[in-house]
Amino acid sequence: MTLRSVSLWWKSLDWVTICVYLLLIAAGWLSICGASYDYGEKGFFDFTTRSGRQFIWIICSLGLGFILLMLEDSIYDMFSYVAYIGMILLLLLTIFIAPDVKGSRSWIQLGPLSLQPAEFAKFATALALAKCMNSYTFSMKRIKYVFVVSVIILLPMLLIILQKETGSALVYLAFFLVLYREGMPGAVLFLGVCAIVYFIVGIRFDDVMVPNTPTSIGQFAVLSMVIFFTAGMTWIYSHKLKPARNILLVSVPVILLAYELTHYISFNLIYVLWGLGTLLTGYLIFLSLSERQWKYIWIILFTLGSAFFLYSSDYVFDRMLEPHQQVRIRVVLGMEEDLAGAGYNVNQSKIAIGSGGLTGKGFLNGTQTKLKYVPEQDTDFIFCTVGEEQGFIGSVAVLVLYLILILRLVMLAERQRSAFGRVYGYAVLSIFFFHLVINIGMVLGLTPVIGIPLPFFSYGGSSLWGFTILLFMFLRIDAGRGRRL
Repeated sequence: MTLRSVSLWWKSLDWVTICVYLLLIAAGWLSICGASYDYGEKGFFDFTTRSGRQFIWIICSLGLGFILLMLEDSIYDMFSYVAYIGMILLLLLTIFIAPDVKGSRSWIQLGPLSLQPAEFAKFATALALAKCMNSYTFSMKRIKYVFVVSVIILLPMLLIILQKETGSALVYLAFFLVLYREGMPGAVLFLGVCAIVYFIVGIRFDDVMVPNTPTSIGQFAVLSMVIFFTAGMTWIYSHKLKPARNILLVSVPVILLAYELTHYISFNLIYVLWGLGTLLTGYLIFLSLSERQWKYIWIILFTLGSAFFLYSSDYVFDRMLEPHQQVRIRVVLGMEEDLAGAGYNVNQSKIAIGSGGLTGKGFLNGTQTKLKYVPEQDTDFIFCTVGEEQGFIGSVAVLVLYLILILRLVMLAERQRSAFGRVYGYAVLSIFFFHLVINIGMVLGLTPVIGIPLPFFSYGGSSLWGFTILLFMFLRIDAGRGRRL
C-alpha cells in the first residue's frame, strides 16, 4: 500500500464497530477471570490458568484482525469458493481423526492446542453464500439458485451433525435469514414459523387431553391452526374473501358443535378435524379446477404438509433426538423440572443471575461462580457470571453493547454497493444474532441448552478466532466498498 492508500484505508474503517469489539472482548475476559479464578492462583495472566490462556487468544485475535484488515478486500471475493471447499474437506476429515470429547468428534488436536473447525466453517460458508448470490443472474425466484444456496448452507450442517455437534450445526440455520433479505418469499419464513409452533404445541400438549374425551390438546390445537392458516392463505393468495369465508363458516360451527357434543358423548375430536381437512382439500381442488389457478395446489400442499409434519414430529422427537436432548426440550417447555439433571445448569444459572440484584456482588465476589455451582460457567453459561458480579445494570450494559453491534452491522450491510458485501454482512449479522439470542435464552431458561458460545465472552480460542474472522473480514470489505460495483 502507498502512504495515501494507507491513509484512505485508515479513514474508511468503521471505528465504532472496532471499539465495540474491543469493549466486548475486554468485558468477556474480565468475566472469564471472575468465573474461573480461584483464590491462591498466581494471577490472571498466568498461562496455566483459563484467564491467562484466554488472554493469549485475545492477543492472537487482535493480530489476526489486523492482518485481515491489511489484506486487499478483493481477496475475500476471489478465494470464497476455495475457502469453502477447504473447510468442507476439513469438516469431513474431522469426523474420522478427531478424538471423542464428551460424545462428539469435533475437535482437532494440534499439539497442545485444540481447534474446532465448525467455528471457522462459518466464515467460509458466509463467503461462499455471498459469492453465489453476487452472480449477475442470481435470483431467489429461480429454483436452480435456491437449490444451490440451500446446499451451501446445509452441507456443513450435515457434516457437523455427523460430528455429534447438533448445537453448532443449528447455528447455520441463521444463514436462511440472509436469503429472506435477498428476496426469499415471505411464505418460506411463514412455513418456518409454523413448523416451530406446530412442534412446540404438538410436543408440549400431546399428552394433555381435552376433558371427558380421548382427544390430545396438542393435536387438536395444531390441526385447528392448520385450518385457520389455510383459510388465511386462501384469502391472501386468491385475493378473494369469499373462499376463506366459506372455509370458516363451515369449520368454526362444526368444531364448536363437536366440542359441545363431547359433554354428552365421549369421542375423539381429531376425527372431526380430519373430516374437515378432507372437505377442505376437496374444496381447494374444486377452486383450482374451476378457476384454473395453480395457487390453490400450493395451499393444499401446505395443508397436507402441516398434518404430516405434526405426526412426524413425534417420531423425530422420540426416535431421532438423543435422550439428553429430549430432556432439555421437556425442561424448557415445562413438561418436567429435573433440577438435579438436565435442568440443573439452567436452575443454578437463574440463581446466580438473580443473586446479583441491581448492582451485583462485585468482581470476584460471586458466590455461585466461586463455589462452581454453575457448570460450564466460563463457556456456555458465562452470562450468569456477568449477572451475578455486575448485576442487572452490568447485564443491561453488555446487552446494549451487543445491540449497538447488531444495529451497526445492519447499517454497514445496507450501505454496501455490491451484493457480495451486503450478503456477507447480513451473514455475519445473522450468526451474531443467533448466538446472542440462543445463548442468553439458554442462561435464562427460555431456549433449550444446545451448547453454543456467547460471542467474545465465552472461553475458547476457536470461537473467539471464528467471530473475529467473521467480523474483521466484513470490516475490510466495508472499507473497500467504494471500489466494489
